[in-house]
Amino acid sequence: MQYISTRGGMQPQPFSETLLEGLAPDGGLAVPEQLPTVDAATLESWRGLSYSQLATEVLALFATDIPREDLARMCEAAYADFPDGVVPLRSIGGGITLVGLSEGPTLAFKDMAMQFLGQILEYVLEKKDSVLNILGATSGDTGSAAEHALRGKDRVSVFMLSPQGRMSPFQRAQMYSLQDANIHNIAVEGVFDDCQNLVKALAGDLEFKRAQHLGAVNSINLARITAQVVYYFWAWLRVTDAVEPEFRDGFEVSFTVPSGNFGNILSGFFAKGMGVPVRRLVLAANENNVLDEFFRTGVYRPRSAADTLATSSPSMDISKASNLERFIFDLVGRDATRVVGAWDDLAAQGFFDFSADQPRFGSEFGIVSGTSTHADRLETIRSVHETTGEIIDPHTADGVKVARSFVEQDVPMLVLETAKPQKFAETIAEAVGVDLEFSPELREMLAAPQKVVEMPDDEAALRGYIETHARH
Repeated sequence: MQYISTRGGMQPQPFSETLLEGLAPDGGLAVPEQLPTVDAATLESWRGLSYSQLATEVLALFATDIPREDLARMCEAAYADFPDGVVPLRSIGGGITLVGLSEGPTLAFKDMAMQFLGQILEYVLEKKDSVLNILGATSGDTGSAAEHALRGKDRVSVFMLSPQGRMSPFQRAQMYSLQDANIHNIAVEGVFDDCQNLVKALAGDLEFKRAQHLGAVNSINLARITAQVVYYFWAWLRVTDAVEPEFRDGFEVSFTVPSGNFGNILSGFFAKGMGVPVRRLVLAANENNVLDEFFRTGVYRPRSAADTLATSSPSMDISKASNLERFIFDLVGRDATRVVGAWDDLAAQGFFDFSADQPRFGSEFGIVSGTSTHADRLETIRSVHETTGEIIDPHTADGVKVARSFVEQDVPMLVLETAKPQKFAETIAEAVGVDLEFSPELREMLAAPQKVVEMPDDEAALRGYIETHARH
């Protein structure tokens, strides 16, 4: 399996090389030359596997340059500290089932991919006798998941940009309380998109990137996308455990995915293309609903930093979806010239227009979308609590709210859980009047001293900081 760029300017590379690159040299994103497929018989043969065993099978289709026994060992290590089952499924009524992705060390779905990424990064760097300086941007959960997966690693340093004042107190504490020498938290004046623009500017400077050994763990990193594919397979297998064997082949389910950067739902798009019987992929946006507008109209029009709202589902406060380019690549028949043209239009006029192709989004790709507001989140958290006793976080509430509009009879609707509610205690208290309990470990984290560098939205300042602190 080899990987190419969405913009056509990269020689085919193996999985381990794309892992260290982040952005492709031509500014595009790495995608498989051809998506691997899984037939019904193979899918059925995976039914009895543990989560780490299933991850080995799925990831082996992508990471063909890594010996299978090494991959199995890394998958086992990645999920060893998760509870039994790793990804529990639980019904909340109304035809909706939550896919529990928040059992990892930072209580967010990002752990599912990041724990594997920490293992494979260390493995590849040891093989190459090299180092890597991770440069990333986070709107809340990516940063803490990356830092907890990579803290203390001998060959990796992490430079994580976050928007000042735009994350929950819990999210800030999870990141800024880390005192490891290889972890560098940088709070940027601005919004997430400003942080992401800085990352892209430095990653696009190939001379600087190579001199400073820069890599990425944001959702543009292909290892994260492929690791997230696994839980779509897992969820389908667990739902169909209750289906009579003769009816399992082709049994369709739908997934609703709270989405800001289009990474998690892109993994579902890959899973569908690989052979998981997915009827619909439902994209749930918050008030920063650029992606909802795109899938409803075909026009992609990112907003400025000033027009990106601070909401009560802050991890989705994103107006420029990095992974959308991978979807566009398939939409245009994998024509890199058309991808480059779309981004040229975006740079010249602030939008690009695929309205002529918009009917295909649902009919061919199965992608539909909707928007949830703060009032919707509160009402959804309240209604789920009243009917089930469960408390869901605001991002998951966005998913449940939008999912309710697309539930179909006899088609299970699976909503991907985003985080534990403890990460957003203020919103939970507003919704249901409950003060959530925190474990002694979480209380200690919240009270710990915080280490963070504040920085203006300034590329030169960031360059200087990385040059001074990077691992070589």
